[in-house]
Amino acid sequence: MPDTKDETKQRDGHSYMTLLMTPDMVNFSGNIHGGALLKLLDLAAYACASHYSQQYVVTLSVDQVQFYEPVYVGELVTFKSRINYVGNSSMEVGVEVWAENIHTGEERFTSNCFITMIAVGDDGRPVKIQPLKLVTIQDKAQFVEAKLRKQLRAEHGRRLADLHEKWSDHVEDLTQEEIEMELDRAMTEA
Repeated sequence: MPDTKDETKQRDGHSYMTLLMTPDMVNFSGNIHGGALLKLLDLAAYACASHYSQQYVVTLSVDQVQFYEPVYVGELVTFKSRINYVGNSSMEVGVEVWAENIHTGEERFTSNCFITMIAVGDDGRPVKIQPLKLVTIQDKAQFVEAKLRKQLRAEHGRRLADLHEKWSDHVEDLTQEEIEMELDRAMTEA
């Protein structure tokens, strides 16, 4: 039997998970609760990333969750996951959500997101994983786009830290006039 950890074996980085939406997942509007879908998005990304890396993984971030259409009780929902980017131990997983009416077979694209997972060893520390094999032009474009998203996330994190430092950690350094001016601007743009 071949060694499943053999570095020459390349996993394709795709995963599909299909589940029936049941009444225990419903919100007050009678649709599937967004929180229930978020949990399933994370599970789908976990399955894809752990399969690809052949390691346990943990969630680092969930980005750009977009809910375009509601999902209803009784629909089959398929989570289509794809590894878009691989770093040393990190992976960006893109997940699309498709709902299917089991009576008509009609499918609808309902949501998507990007989830960054980190491969970890038995000690819980990040471990190096195999690079992503980029074969098609789509593979290459997805990789570049994901790398640019990673850079934007880092920049966004730095800017949020700066905002927090100014408006929370060092609020005593702000003048009343500066606070009132920014408050007026925020209220006008709301």
